[in-house]
Amino acid sequence: MLQTNPLQTDRTRLPLMQTPPDRMDGAGIGELIKLALVFARRQYLVIIVTAALVTATSLIYLRLVPPTYTAQVQVLLGNPRAQFIEKQSLLSEPLVDVAKIETQLQIIKSRATAVAVISQLKLADHPDFKEYGPSLSSLWRWIRRWGSKLPEHSQSATSDEPSETTIANFLDRLSASRVGYSHVIEVNFSSSDPVLAAEIANAIAKAYINDQLEAKFEATRTATSWLRERLRTLGEEALTAERAVEAYKSQNNIVSSGGKPIDEQQITELNTRLAAARAQSSEAAAKLARYESLLSSDPATPSSIGNLDAVGADATNSPIITALRQQYLELTRREAELSARVGRDHLAVVNIRNRMREFRTSIFDEVRRLSEISRSDFELAKQRQQEIEKRLSVAIAQSRLTNSAELTIRDLESRAKSLRGLYETFLQHYMGSAQQETFPISETRIIFPASAAQTKSKPKIKVVLGIGLLGGLALGILLAFVRDVMDRVFRTSSQLEAALELPCLSLVPVLSLPKQQRLTARLQQTQEDLNQRILPAVPDIHRAVVGMPLSRYTEAIRSIKLAIDHSPAKTSNQVIGITSALPNEGKTTIAASVAQLIVHSGKKVIIVDCDLRNPSLSARLVPKAVDGIIEVMNGDRSLEEVLWRDPRTALAVLPAVQRGPVLHSSELLSDGSICKLFESLRQSYDYVIVDLPPLSPLVDVRVTAPLVDCYVLVVEWGRTKIDVVQHALHTAPTISDSLIGAVLNKTDIKAMARYDTYRSDYYDDSHYVRYGLSSS
Repeated sequence: MLQTNPLQTDRTRLPLMQTPPDRMDGAGIGELIKLALVFARRQYLVIIVTAALVTATSLIYLRLVPPTYTAQVQVLLGNPRAQFIEKQSLLSEPLVDVAKIETQLQIIKSRATAVAVISQLKLADHPDFKEYGPSLSSLWRWIRRWGSKLPEHSQSATSDEPSETTIANFLDRLSASRVGYSHVIEVNFSSSDPVLAAEIANAIAKAYINDQLEAKFEATRTATSWLRERLRTLGEEALTAERAVEAYKSQNNIVSSGGKPIDEQQITELNTRLAAARAQSSEAAAKLARYESLLSSDPATPSSIGNLDAVGADATNSPIITALRQQYLELTRREAELSARVGRDHLAVVNIRNRMREFRTSIFDEVRRLSEISRSDFELAKQRQQEIEKRLSVAIAQSRLTNSAELTIRDLESRAKSLRGLYETFLQHYMGSAQQETFPISETRIIFPASAAQTKSKPKIKVVLGIGLLGGLALGILLAFVRDVMDRVFRTSSQLEAALELPCLSLVPVLSLPKQQRLTARLQQTQEDLNQRILPAVPDIHRAVVGMPLSRYTEAIRSIKLAIDHSPAKTSNQVIGITSALPNEGKTTIAASVAQLIVHSGKKVIIVDCDLRNPSLSARLVPKAVDGIIEVMNGDRSLEEVLWRDPRTALAVLPAVQRGPVLHSSELLSDGSICKLFESLRQSYDYVIVDLPPLSPLVDVRVTAPLVDCYVLVVEWGRTKIDVVQHALHTAPTISDSLIGAVLNKTDIKAMARYDTYRSDYYDDSHYVRYGLSSS
């Protein structure tokens, strides 16, 4: 089992697929959808190919089955009587019920309909409707006659009516049914010829509708003559009623505006104004009462101004009262202090009380002035209220004189409107009836005519293709899932957190530097720089964070630095060890980039190469170094004699020089001299970045726990096996306890879109091109 890190919070260590139950209700569905989309984006090719193969098999099956085409026509059933007749009738028209719809279905499938269509389209000699046609009953009769060696030939009809065989074959191919619970009937007719099937289906529907038209035409003609006479009578009555209304208004001198009498509108307006005036008078009276209540108290007593705030906003917002109250409160404070110090009867205290009395008197004078203003407002509001009441009384008196006349007007207007509305209704019905008489239209109509079917009805193409497509998708998803399970490398941050129980500190993208720039950087290093132990000034891959401050790569390094500074352990992480499970995972580049980023922010930083067997950091940064950390530990050189510095960022580098095979590197890293060296580095530098060996091939990292405050694990994206990293951490429990997190290095950002929905589009390739670097 992996050693869990006690310094990590539960939320940080919890993998994505192990969300707590109390959070699954809100975010579980969203996370599942996100995982499904990522899985489909990653394995879409396997799913598509498998689905295509299965679908192709379904198409081959459809190709081998003989086709049958079915034409469909939909007919809407309606009332045989005209709509206006139904409205004017005392007895309502019975609704179209189930029994009536079933009756209409039988009429459509009757022999009479079949005979009419066969005669109209001359189908008696068509091969599909002969005695040995393709219907099942005809086929069964043909088999019986063939078995008895007594074949019979169809006799030609002596009249225009088709034979029984033709009618039977016709009805075998015909079907009619109700669409759901609606009044729509669907008529289906099957044939080997799609054009003929559509023609017959439409002919069946038209034959049924023609019978409905004949019945409706007769009913419409009878109703039109009755409406004409009724319309003339209603027009005369409506005109007489309207003239009576106008004559009565003229006799009584009644004028209205907007449908209401002028007097009524005036009363409504005065009522509204009176309510507002009464509210204003009540408010002024209440304010005046509060002023009088305050003025009734004696200004000589100190408690007389205690109820000053209850007067209202006029008193509290008065600048004069506010200034007087501030001075009064100041005198109160001084009087209390002097009384405690020299006594209440001292002359100075008595003088202050006299001044306080004067201030109270001044406040009361100002309140009295405000009271007079409030009294004036109250009298003005009362006068306005009385004036409106007088006008309202006059208006009410005038309105009462016209009430009886208005009642008569309303009765006359109501009768005139009723007659005019009835006349308009009958006029509309008459116009519709006149139109229907010349061109009758049946409510039983074709709402969806049949057309030549483009696809065969048997076999069901959609069903077969749907089964093939869904089966292919299911098989493709199964194969893709098996393929995805076999991919045992790190691809996403959530996968890393779930497998290692560590937070993913950052996703570091792939960063590459052209070889030409790297060679140029080494050629430009002069002999003077070597003597002064100065690093090359030309940008290298380890200086990418300085050369590309706005790049995606630099932002990923900033995430690592932020995790180091804000570790949940709440301890100072001064010495940071960078390691990995396997070689060539990019830990050296990460260590150099973190050091360059920290030193660029103004901190003193040193990077130490503790990979004594393979000092790749020293080989890249200081390939000309002759002395290093081993010489300092042995006492052959001092620390200052082996340090190299970057003139651009002031980064200090303590290299490791490999003069030959190092057989006991773990003993060197656990020696007391290196502990003293790191104590000296802690006192001289703000941060000490240590490039450590990998965990799996060597045991050197396990002995560095006393030297390092925290560790950062570097894992290469898409290459490092999950089992390898888990085993490496299991065999190094002391290192696992001090890990603050893992870094997913060399991440292919474009490929990450197939594994995770996170993708930062803010940092584009222009940042890399600007600084002469390339990132994939």
